[in-house]
Amino acid sequence: MRTVLTILLLLFACAALAQAPSYRAVGNMSQLMVDIIYPTSDAIFYIERDPPKTEVQWKAFRTQALMLAESGNLLLMPGRNRNDEKWNVDTKLMIDAGQAAYKAALAKDVNAIVALNDQLTAACITCHKDYRPNYGKPAPLAK
Repeated sequence: MRTVLTILLLLFACAALAQAPSYRAVGNMSQLMVDIIYPTSDAIFYIERDPPKTEVQWKAFRTQALMLAESGNLLLMPGRNRNDEKWNVDTKLMIDAGQAAYKAALAKDVNAIVALNDQLTAACITCHKDYRPNYGKPAPLAK
């Protein structure tokens, strides 16, 4: 009986692996940052400038927060993932901040979103220090 169960489990596992989805990165890292991550993080950073008032505005903000959180998963895809522990930790910081912003948006809690600024800033700075060459260093003076 155990042998039959083992064989069935192996068959199901092989079938699952054969049907595993394939991923294809469309944008490069710079495009993700400029076109998705910066705008969605800016929505969180600057919520106090023009806080959502209507349900339509809250829905748009929730979309931004969810996109930020899910962008972390895009950074973990094959072809983008740096395959080191630091990359995974740094990416998780962004996912956590985006997820917390999404939950606060569901509650329509502007103060909770504002309180996430330090967490999101830390996520950005940590990753940029680790992976952006010359981050935080002054540009050389023009001759």
